[in-house]
Amino acid sequence: MGKMRERMTAFLNNRWLVFVAAMWLQSVAGIGYLFGSLSPVIKASLGYNQRQLARIGVAKDLGDSVGSLAGVLCEILPLWAALLIGAVANFVGYGCVWLVVTGRLPTLPLWVMCILIFVGTNGETFFNTSALVSCVQNFPKSRGPIVGILKGFAGLSGAILTQIFALIHTPDKSALLFMVATGPSMVAIALMFLIRPVRGPRQVRKSDQSNFLYIYSICLVLAAYLMGVMIVQDLVDLNHNLEIIITVLLFVLLLAPLAIPIITTFYLDIISPLEEPLTSPTSSPTRGESSSSMQKQKQVEESEDEVLLSEIEEEKAQEEARLQLLQPSERKRRIAQLKARFTYAAARGGVRVKKRGPRRGEDFTLVQALVKADFWLIFVTLLLGAGSGLTVIDNLGQMSQSLGFDDAKVFVSMISIWNFLGRVAGGYFSEIIVRDYAYPRPIATAVAQLLLAVGHLLFATAWPGTMYIGTLLVGLGYGAHWAVIPATASELFGLKNFGSIYNFLTIANPVGSMIFSGVITSSLYDYEAEKQAHVHRIRNLEFVFDGDQLKCVGPTCFFASSLIMMSVCIVASCLSLVLVHRTRRVYSSIYGRGQR
Repeated sequence: MGKMRERMTAFLNNRWLVFVAAMWLQSVAGIGYLFGSLSPVIKASLGYNQRQLARIGVAKDLGDSVGSLAGVLCEILPLWAALLIGAVANFVGYGCVWLVVTGRLPTLPLWVMCILIFVGTNGETFFNTSALVSCVQNFPKSRGPIVGILKGFAGLSGAILTQIFALIHTPDKSALLFMVATGPSMVAIALMFLIRPVRGPRQVRKSDQSNFLYIYSICLVLAAYLMGVMIVQDLVDLNHNLEIIITVLLFVLLLAPLAIPIITTFYLDIISPLEEPLTSPTSSPTRGESSSSMQKQKQVEESEDEVLLSEIEEEKAQEEARLQLLQPSERKRRIAQLKARFTYAAARGGVRVKKRGPRRGEDFTLVQALVKADFWLIFVTLLLGAGSGLTVIDNLGQMSQSLGFDDAKVFVSMISIWNFLGRVAGGYFSEIIVRDYAYPRPIATAVAQLLLAVGHLLFATAWPGTMYIGTLLVGLGYGAHWAVIPATASELFGLKNFGSIYNFLTIANPVGSMIFSGVITSSLYDYEAEKQAHVHRIRNLEFVFDGDQLKCVGPTCFFASSLIMMSVCIVASCLSLVLVHRTRRVYSSIYGRGQR
């Protein structure tokens, strides 16, 4: 009974369980990706025109990206409290919108609706920040895969929630608003005590690689499954029983990663002394141990030395390289000497605190990061790259309609899937770059921005089939940003204040969208639409309307704006290469061969 209780404790403190719980939370946290399905209900129920609906869309984008409050609260409060705040914000914001849409509350002014949408979507930033902060701290040496997978599930959550809603099988379209208000909040509350940094060893384990490969395989199967389901649902009408089977299989795929913490806790001896949580590097074994446990003690001591050395390695790469050349006994003696010297110096106040700020790779505060050129290079490249990608996502319906496609749903679903795969692939390949070659991770950002540039060029040409290929490239490139950028920020500016730094960087996303979508793309679209309407008037033909707005038809609608976004993505790629050059020495010290 005692052994089972010990195993259950180990299971609840397994960092892989935390990671799986964070994946589940992210699977319902992408509320903003459902706006395309929610906006028709809001527009029809409240009688908004397209311009008013666009303002609500801007409020949604801001709520989805402005997470400064979430970043600060995740640093000063327990993560369960931050998740609870996010759940309340999501429930109150979208719950009130649902009440207004269904007539249970009186119609509110537009600015109040914008605030409600902002508050409801802003709850997502608490979910994202809590998941990223806890898992990056639990897996500090696997930041690429962790960030890529978590952000990937956030990108895929729109498709997941849509499939779950199909199971409800109700003609009331406002019910989706109710599900958005209650579903993510319930999941966050159910998981809020599991998603946290856990005490224990943080080094890379031999089993980590196989575990990540298993999760990657599930991600690929999940993406292919949802893609196939969406295509089938678009082509034929499925009965309710088939919808139930499809949704059950979806839940099975989402539960599949739980096998990792179960197997590693209950079927593998991972709670041996080498894998036991190490709360203090100076702790000693208890007395009265049997002769068979003396070997355990020796292994624990050796493990403690490895943990201490690992900490020294991350800060002093050159000294570590010299230590590696020593014999094990001499190496252990040197470590003990360093430890004693540090303790003595601290006791007599002899440790000098330098007045300089932290160096790249150390822990920065947000204020300290804001004065660094590397930080603003990251911010600008994210603004140009991800901002142009988000512009395509927001305008995909009009882009497809201008090229003669009646239904944009297939492109919206496709870009959601490619967005997911871009995030997963970005985390995977950027980790290979830094782990195997000790090369700066931002090189992956430069490649992603080149993919975006090619995608924008294809949209500009509007040749047959380019809509599909352009959607693929833009989805992959946009998604890769959200795997590579957070990992890069954590490596250059540390983990201590990662929440506030990451959430400041995300502001670049709506800023880029407002510039490229709200100013450039929309202005050029209206200009081309007015030109076409003028030609129709001259010919005494009936010109085309799209609701209250003029409708543009043909490849000229997005030709100029796509070329502009292609150009800025090339500029962003060049800036990413500048960041690569500036950070080569940092990545060499963190991931160089001397660090292994």
